[in-house]
Amino acid sequence: MVISSKGEYALRVMADLAINHDGRFIPLKEIVQKEELSQKYLESIMRMLSKANLIEAASGHGGGYRLKKAPEEYTLWEILELTEGGLAPVACMKNSTITCDRSKQCYTLPIWQGLAELIQEYFQGKTLADIARNVE
Repeated sequence: MVISSKGEYALRVMADLAINHDGRFIPLKEIVQKEELSQKYLESIMRMLSKANLIEAASGHGGGYRLKKAPEEYTLWEILELTEGGLAPVACMKNSTITCDRSKQCYTLPIWQGLAELIQEYFQGKTLADIARNVE
């Protein structure tokens, strides 16, 4: 399992918004400079996060992005599930469906299912507030 750059950057930008969670809108340019990310790529990630109602966007002077909820209300799982479509440890489990014809005879499937549960539980147990606390 490898988290894509989209997932990594989404977590980074959401963490940045959580760390600076004071109600103000943070301009994209400020986030780009702080996180050293491509503006064009980050714009597409911000659209995805906004469309999923995870962030609020405002245009014009004083515009930018901010969280819609308190940092402790966002699990890392919901962000990664949005960007990654889940975090399957093996390809046959992608999208929470066992797609392998051999699944009934697969001796290792229970191991992968157990790992998938651990990964999901871990990220469901972590919030943006946890990341913000590590910075303070």
